[in-house]
Amino acid sequence: MARTSDDFPILVAQTGPLNGLRWTVETTLVVGREPNCEIPIPNREVSRYHARLTLTPEGVIIEDLGSKNGTHCNGQLVVEPRLLQDGDIIQVALAQQFLYLGSDATATIPLEGGEMDVLGIQPIAGRLRLDKRSRRVWIGEKELVPPLSVSQFHLLELLYDRQGRVVERQELITSVWGDEEAVGVSEQALDALIRRLRDRLAAIDPTHSYIITMRGHGVRLDNPPLTTNR
Repeated sequence: MARTSDDFPILVAQTGPLNGLRWTVETTLVVGREPNCEIPIPNREVSRYHARLTLTPEGVIIEDLGSKNGTHCNGQLVVEPRLLQDGDIIQVALAQQFLYLGSDATATIPLEGGEMDVLGIQPIAGRLRLDKRSRRVWIGEKELVPPLSVSQFHLLELLYDRQGRVVERQELITSVWGDEEAVGVSEQALDALIRRLRDRLAAIDPTHSYIITMRGHGVRLDNPPLTTNR
């Protein structure tokens, strides 16, 4: 049976001039500044032929084509061809970011009490929303740019999954730093991380305190309904 477009991986443009556009990876896609590229990026930081994505029997391979300003995958410079994994973040120079979704992830994922859309955003009726695959965060219609750090996002993700419930401090530390490193993490380190996350959220919405500390108990997320009047 012939494959349909829904059976192929997709590439979703995020921050950058192509924001919101998407491409199906059915054969080969070349990313570059030249108009004849399958994904042209009109930015001088992008090389004429910057990077290439190729569909193989093993999956989609990304390779840098000797670009001047580099191609990164999940923050790591792409030096040799590498196999992409679902949820990988691709950065072309400093000009454009992409989210890679494997073919198994392009279908809607059912969840208890609702569904995720194609980008993995659970439709929780709150002012704050997040995309777990790409680590993007919105408050209302505004996106946090630049993105949260990995540790800030892990902290917010746990609170988001437990919306309205208090999460104990030790569980937060273990979730963010992992079982092995959590042993040496101080309370002050967690407090500093919480403070930085509060500051990032307040830069978008200074009218509401999303991260609430319950002294002697833990921390919870207060995510008001999107329709709340300010």
